[in-house]
Amino acid sequence: MIRRLDLLDSADDGITESEVFRLALQHSIAELGCVGGAAYLRGPMSALRMVSSTGLPSSFTRAWEIVDQDGPTATARAVRSGRHAWVAALPADLVEPTAPLLSRSGWFSVPLVDGHRAIGAITCLTGDNEEPTPAQWTFLESVADWAMNRLRKMPAPARLGTDLDFTPVGSWEWDLSTGALEWDEAAMKVYETDPATFVPGIESWMKVVHPDDLPGTLAAAERSIRTHAPFEAEYRVRRGDGAYTWTRASGHVVLDDQGHVARIVGKGWASDASRSTRDSLSRALQHMSDAFLSVDDYWRITFANLEAERILGSKDEQLFGRDLWDVPALRRMPDLEEQCRRGAAQSTATGFDVTLADTGRCYDLRLVPVPSGLTLYFTDVTDRRRSEAEQVAAIRTAAERASRTAELTTRLAAATTSQDVVKAVAQRVLPPFDAQGLLVLVIEDQRLVHIGSVGYPSSFLRHMRGAHGMELSDADPAGRAVLTGEPRFYSSREEWVTAFPDDGTPPPSTKEAWAFLPLTASGHTFGVCVIAFDTARRLTSEERTLLITISALVAHALERARLYDAELTRSEELQQALLPPTLPAVPEVTAAARYLPAGQTSDVGGDWYDLIPLSAGQVALVIGDVMGHGLPEAATMGRLRTALHTLAALELPPDEIMGHLNDIVGALGDHSYATCLYALYDSTDGTCTMVRAGHPPPLVVRPDGTAYFPEVAANPPLGAAFPPFETTELKLSADSLLVLYTDGLVESRLREIDQGMAQLADLLPREACCPDLEELCDTVTAGLLPGGQPTTDDAALLIARLHTVADRQMASWALKEGPEAAGEARRHVREQLVRWHLDDLVMTTELLASELVGNVIRHARGPIGLRLLCSGTLVCEVSDASLTMPRIRRASETDEGGRGLQLINALCERWGSRYTTEGKAIWTEQALPPEDPADGDPPANTGRPS
Repeated sequence: MIRRLDLLDSADDGITESEVFRLALQHSIAELGCVGGAAYLRGPMSALRMVSSTGLPSSFTRAWEIVDQDGPTATARAVRSGRHAWVAALPADLVEPTAPLLSRSGWFSVPLVDGHRAIGAITCLTGDNEEPTPAQWTFLESVADWAMNRLRKMPAPARLGTDLDFTPVGSWEWDLSTGALEWDEAAMKVYETDPATFVPGIESWMKVVHPDDLPGTLAAAERSIRTHAPFEAEYRVRRGDGAYTWTRASGHVVLDDQGHVARIVGKGWASDASRSTRDSLSRALQHMSDAFLSVDDYWRITFANLEAERILGSKDEQLFGRDLWDVPALRRMPDLEEQCRRGAAQSTATGFDVTLADTGRCYDLRLVPVPSGLTLYFTDVTDRRRSEAEQVAAIRTAAERASRTAELTTRLAAATTSQDVVKAVAQRVLPPFDAQGLLVLVIEDQRLVHIGSVGYPSSFLRHMRGAHGMELSDADPAGRAVLTGEPRFYSSREEWVTAFPDDGTPPPSTKEAWAFLPLTASGHTFGVCVIAFDTARRLTSEERTLLITISALVAHALERARLYDAELTRSEELQQALLPPTLPAVPEVTAAARYLPAGQTSDVGGDWYDLIPLSAGQVALVIGDVMGHGLPEAATMGRLRTALHTLAALELPPDEIMGHLNDIVGALGDHSYATCLYALYDSTDGTCTMVRAGHPPPLVVRPDGTAYFPEVAANPPLGAAFPPFETTELKLSADSLLVLYTDGLVESRLREIDQGMAQLADLLPREACCPDLEELCDTVTAGLLPGGQPTTDDAALLIARLHTVADRQMASWALKEGPEAAGEARRHVREQLVRWHLDDLVMTTELLASELVGNVIRHARGPIGLRLLCSGTLVCEVSDASLTMPRIRRASETDEGGRGLQLINALCERWGSRYTTEGKAIWTEQALPPEDPADGDPPANTGRPS
């Protein structure tokens, strides 16, 4: 409170009286949380006149502009008593009095005391119907004292005055019970009546009122008496010279104890000046450029200026008194009435656009509430709205182009290949310019080669001479744009022909307009981007500038993409070089494989597969994955493949091979890891020995179409394992499918590995009957990676159909351990080869068997076994119980031994040895002679056993 009083004291000394009352009311209302308030000054007779109000609408204060000093209001009580007064809200069950405020909220008032006499009061309307506390009363009285001190300091002309002598407003009071009418001195002047001849009765007033205005004025008084509503009227009164002057009067009713109207208290003033002002205003409205209408509360037209008559197509005399919605021009405007009624219901000025159906002109319609009606302003905004629409369209177009340019920049930044760049330009540049064709040409060996196009037929691309390109020359627009480094724009075919008159040939395509944009990056022009249109099109300077800007973005992106393409090509070539070019054809299995590189990286991957033929009907199927991408991982993959081939050629057991691979990966560093699955398949007995290190298990599809994932012992990945590795031996049926794969085939960001494996197991049985494994590989990859969708990891797939050696293609014997074993071996060989119709190989095979058995007798120990296999090649194998492996060496002229293995090496295509569960086996392999259809039963199938 103290702060508010300090603020009031800091007010300028020169503020006006109205400012004093405004500040006093505002701080009083704010401090006590009131809803509004008013300041009153004493007038003549028993009138208190409102001189300022805050927070209360005019409709609320109209009945309180003059308050009876003898009445029950808080204002009257405070002025009569000279002390603060409080009037609480009346009970709801009482009949509401004339002043409705008395029954809705509590009122408090503090007097404005000048000396010993109250000359007015500050009155506030509470919001919570609670009387102010003593501290609040003290604050309010301090505010009243501050206001009076300020009023005393003002010069007399600056004050509103307390006697109202100098104002043109007179006060009057009409006692209904006696008919007495009292006027103060000001009222005498307003009504130009001599006080000496004035008779205090209603008849005195009726005599001076113009006869034409008297009925309406009396009707307004009767309505106020009947409804207790405020009294308002404007009428003419006779002057002393017999002429008439306009006056206005307003007042309110005062009730007696029974609730009946006892008297009407009001004020009156001359209104000639205001009527003159209104006439001038009417003339101004009549000729204003905007259409102006005024309507009453029932939407009846009370005024229409000339522009409104023109718009509505009717004269003022035809419009006056007419219902607004009956005017044809407005009736044909849909939803206008609903919009206007909705706007009028808001009780605040509102506006919206309307379009006249007759003319199509657009108008800004503004509705402004006024007492007893509305005013409507029609401003023609057709041209303005058209201009605004054009500006909005231009801004929207520019924004769309800017957005597409930003999107293009983002897409070009993400583009990795040349085709990505072409696709980005086609999607982000052609639509906003309404273009239909795109052609991107780059220089290669002084020729323009197209690397991508959209909207051009294949016949036109053949005209471009395919990958060989066309000669770089300034005789055509593309070559000229490249050689000069300047863009070329042709809005029609005629412009093209005019620009190249020496050529004499029309444009090679069916397009009608072109933009040739040179592609320049790092100061070097390396190509041209052609934007083409199906219809003649002249680009604006703004569009040309934008296309030139876009071409610079495309050039840098394309230069980067071409480097990427070159790197990707080298990477793909490296990948292909590290993988087997073809799988070897072996009788033990029929196999096919696929490698799918990662789609979103140029780095080579570490996935690989292999099929390694071994001895005696055995074959190794391998698949692996070096973790990571890049040249180091690819080098690791190459080293593992090479090492695996070497270790497999030594015919080491699968667990030992995996142990050696683990040592190789472990030596590469702490962060090098790889997974691998090694399957050793023996076609003589259908066994398959598997070892896997961190790799997904294989899938087996039986001949009947059922599929399962066998329980293969899991070992840690290579580089993290500690040998020995655990192996698993399976018995697989002939014609089963053995499917090896890497995790990239079955796992992705959208699919867990278990889901991918289940999908693989569901897909393969339906397609297992397919005899072509190449086609089966394509089906599997398409099913697991539909549409060739790019993956974040490379993937490998190896499918093998297993075969077994028939009994008639295999023979084995146990030999004696003495010297006679060699002769016995030769006899068995001779007899069996004759049965197989391999007579041409009898002598060589006898010598090989004899030499192998002789080495066993001399250097090893029994038992001795002999086995012959005829499946694609002829294999002669001799086994013993010794673990000592033979080593070929060069014998000198004086050595008695050491020539046996040299003889064996010369007689067969290849030979070798391997460990067995009982010892070792030494084998030789010879090619079968060409099949002779003329002979009897042919030998076993030389390609694949049936």
